[in-house]
Amino acid sequence: MTSFIVKRGINALLTILVIITLTFMLMHLVPGGPFTGEKPVPPAVLENLNKYYHLDEPLWKQYLRYVGSLLQGDLGPSYKSQTRDVNQMLADTMPVSIQLGLQALIVAVIGGLFLGIIAALYHNKIPDRFATILAVVGTAVPSFVVATLMIKFLAVELKWFPIAQWKTWKHTVMPTIALAALPMAQVTRLMRSNMLEVLNQDYIKTAKAKGLARVTVIVRHTIRNAILPVVTILGPITANLLTGTFVIEKIFSIPGAGKMIVEGIGNRDYPVIMGTTVVYGVMLVIILFIVDLLYSLIDPRIKLKG
Repeated sequence: MTSFIVKRGINALLTILVIITLTFMLMHLVPGGPFTGEKPVPPAVLENLNKYYHLDEPLWKQYLRYVGSLLQGDLGPSYKSQTRDVNQMLADTMPVSIQLGLQALIVAVIGGLFLGIIAALYHNKIPDRFATILAVVGTAVPSFVVATLMIKFLAVELKWFPIAQWKTWKHTVMPTIALAALPMAQVTRLMRSNMLEVLNQDYIKTAKAKGLARVTVIVRHTIRNAILPVVTILGPITANLLTGTFVIEKIFSIPGAGKMIVEGIGNRDYPVIMGTTVVYGVMLVIILFIVDLLYSLIDPRIKLKG
């Protein structure tokens, strides 16, 4: 276990270094510069700006300076905001994105597991058909279409929920459902197919033949073995939910990191883009590491080794 954690820790650090390097290089390969726009900047002012932000230095020196700042927890200044740096901007916006992503993850996992289990237990019956239809619709319809339809009917027509802002729990309902629709459909389909496969295994038939209660067979033997592939996709699902908040936050005018990075791309605010990408990359690496640890907790047959 210790050797596994050490090995994964080293791999995680290397992965983060690659993310930092690629993000830095891609930002400097983008045509134009952070201070180029519709209104041209006087050459003297542009020279002073480049000197102030160390953009006149060689690329390798800028890279080393940026990595050194990251090691100190400094994501750098914002080229467009005069009052806040990237750390302060993320501190204000990231909690909102994390809350939205976690709410969508909880809804997707719990809702998907419930629908998948019910569909498998009532195979080819009304609950199965209902869950299958929801899964197909959730997979086929993009999140921004779901968000638009919810705004149209639930907010404008029925006036059940407010359209924009992020204040009370009512403001979080529609964005959470819109973001959770696709991953919930994925979990439902995967859990349903795994449950049907496990229910036909010999050890399930043996457990029933021993006289074990139906609830015991389902919970201790069926669900525990069928849920492992679902855990496998939790890492990618979590990553998609965190990065998928960009579009949802823009539609619902949510003051999160997704909206901030979209505005940063439009403003060519490179430190904002790089800082947000690095933070999301670190979060993804940590999430994948936690998913690996969950394998051994759910299935004791899996042993983590270096």
